[in-house]
Amino acid sequence: MKYILTAVAAIQLVISNDTGHASEGRPNILFFFADDWGRYASIYSDANNPSLNDLISTPNIDRIGREGVVFDNAFVPVASCNPCRASLATGRYFWNCGSGAFLNGKASNWNAHNNPMQSLPKFGDLIRESGYYAQKSRKTFAFSPSPLPKTVHSLSKVGYERYGLYVGASKNLAERKIRHDEIIENCRQEIRQVLVASSQKKPFFFVFGSINIHRPYAPDSGKNLWGIEPDSLKGLIPKFLPDAHDIRRDFSDYLGEVLALDLMLGAMLDELKDSGELDNTVVVLSGDHGIPGVPRGKTNCYDLATRVPLMVRWPKRIPSARRVEDFVSIMDIGPTLLELSKVEVPSTMDGRSFLNKLTSKKSGWIDRNWDSVIIGRELHFHNSRPGNMPYPMRAVRTKDYLYIRNFKPKRWPMGNPYDSAKLNTPDDLYKMGLSTKPAYRDLDGSLTKAWMMSRREEPIDKELFRLTMHPRSGEELYDIVNDPDQLVNLATEPKFSSVVTSLRARVEQVMNNSNDPRIKDAFDRLPWVDSTKP
Repeated sequence: MKYILTAVAAIQLVISNDTGHASEGRPNILFFFADDWGRYASIYSDANNPSLNDLISTPNIDRIGREGVVFDNAFVPVASCNPCRASLATGRYFWNCGSGAFLNGKASNWNAHNNPMQSLPKFGDLIRESGYYAQKSRKTFAFSPSPLPKTVHSLSKVGYERYGLYVGASKNLAERKIRHDEIIENCRQEIRQVLVASSQKKPFFFVFGSINIHRPYAPDSGKNLWGIEPDSLKGLIPKFLPDAHDIRRDFSDYLGEVLALDLMLGAMLDELKDSGELDNTVVVLSGDHGIPGVPRGKTNCYDLATRVPLMVRWPKRIPSARRVEDFVSIMDIGPTLLELSKVEVPSTMDGRSFLNKLTSKKSGWIDRNWDSVIIGRELHFHNSRPGNMPYPMRAVRTKDYLYIRNFKPKRWPMGNPYDSAKLNTPDDLYKMGLSTKPAYRDLDGSLTKAWMMSRREEPIDKELFRLTMHPRSGEELYDIVNDPDQLVNLATEPKFSSVVTSLRARVEQVMNNSNDPRIKDAFDRLPWVDSTKP
């Protein structure tokens, strides 16, 4: 799909280059928010701690961090797509977003007339109502975009967005180049059309919600398209996963999509530069959670699921080349962009503006009171457990510890095994790699899932399968400094009892102050779930 600008649109674009969009100290805003993008970019490489980030080069992503600020402790409030977006849109804890608390199931319809999501203020709407031209594309979050002028085409998700699947299916190198260029050109045209539509001295707010990192991936696209040899990942796979060739293949394909994301961002930055609007634009980069299809990734409260990239560039007000250690949540982005846009932050929002951290000249810790984030989850995939019951978790992450409360520890955290005992043939396991449905439905279908299922009774891998897939303790505590992979649960260790007590109190305080429905187990009853159904 390619967009063609009309002569009128082209003239409008020229005019906009001369006049500029940003006005009255209010900049344009490009919010580049990628689905399933965990904390992977070469700017997160650490010479003292080898990681998967050492194997990739993301110059465009890195540029935002070098010329702006990098948040080293950015976390999502919930590692599931729609709940995270509900929290982001409203600036509220996900459990107070009505049906937005759930990804799937009967209660997850955001558009239902009785859904509180309908009446909650969304920061995107507030920015639009304040005079911005607001537009969105692909997988974004709840707000009403501005009308598109007749001179431009609709912005929409494109079917070939997953780079590996589309480009990797090319018959030859010539076709591969055409498909590659098509994806990049599409990104250019989308931001160009926003520039055209907002050309009357009106700043724009554009949310680009890429889904290319979301599964499925073309098998071995990481190697074939990006040169990421799976075995170069040896020794860098999280320690709660088997360091096996097939799992390295899975991560290699995932990292390849991160490289594709970098190219898509680069196309947009080039277009903004050519239009003269780059330095008038606040560029925000982040993601909604970590890698899907991997145990302890998406739908969990461990770092692999919840720790995400966050970078912001605006040379007119944000001092460059800084890294901030203060803990921020994705639900803080809305209040921040509202304050930046000179729009009052509604009292309904739980998130806090971190604009003062953006404009500060300091690096490291700016405000020691920002020393933790609260995380949780409820329901992910439909009927992962009988009755569509959730797996409720609440957690607090600090600099030193991760504390997790599992409210229903007898339930299966990644979904019930269902017929997993019958899934033993190569064909069964192949299907497991493509679908979430056969068993453990809160874990997306993936090569990793298929491999671990195939090895679940092997002595060398059995314990890791139990650790990541089987029921968990009611409380978990991990020493982040000495156990970054969060392998050893210290919650029952006597010498850590005071830490557990303190962190448990933090979680309970937030739950009580925010009237979390989980306090009374409301999410285990109608209208949320029906325990009488299989």
